[in-house]
Amino acid sequence: MSDAQVFEDTFTINDVNTDKYDRVARLKGVSQDNSVDLILDINTELFPVERGEALDILLANTIRLDGVKDDAKSGWRDVQKGDQQTLADMYDYVCHGKVYRVTGDESSGVRYHASTQPTCKHTDPRRSKVYLSFGGLLLVLSGPFRKLTGLKIEHLYMLVKRA
Repeated sequence: MSDAQVFEDTFTINDVNTDKYDRVARLKGVSQDNSVDLILDINTELFPVERGEALDILLANTIRLDGVKDDAKSGWRDVQKGDQQTLADMYDYVCHGKVYRVTGDESSGVRYHASTQPTCKHTDPRRSKVYLSFGGLLLVLSGPFRKLTGLKIEHLYMLVKRA
């Protein structure tokens, strides 16, 4: 993983809830090593997902292959100008959003809300929870501090493909 890539893991989707919206599903999944829980709202019209599928998810602060961060004066759409290839060319579903909240472990007083309760068994008592928003579509990662330590409040790209 390069410096621009702040988190990468493969998740098995164990629940797909399409009850609330027509084209959006709330996915719940767990990483292959059972250490990180995932809750992800995804546009199923653009990227349909079934229960039991494995998804590779990458969070990066740039999609440029050279790792150079985007210029603050330009928008995220400006990155695609020209014939240069980007990380987005290697993934099926790409969003740009913001990490808006990072919490510490349970011993620091953090309590899980019932709808985001982790589903897997963990041995590491030091847990973090990271919240991202992609224009209203949410991503929540819950796992050991050591796996989520690279995530902080900043703008990121989420890139998703089938494993």
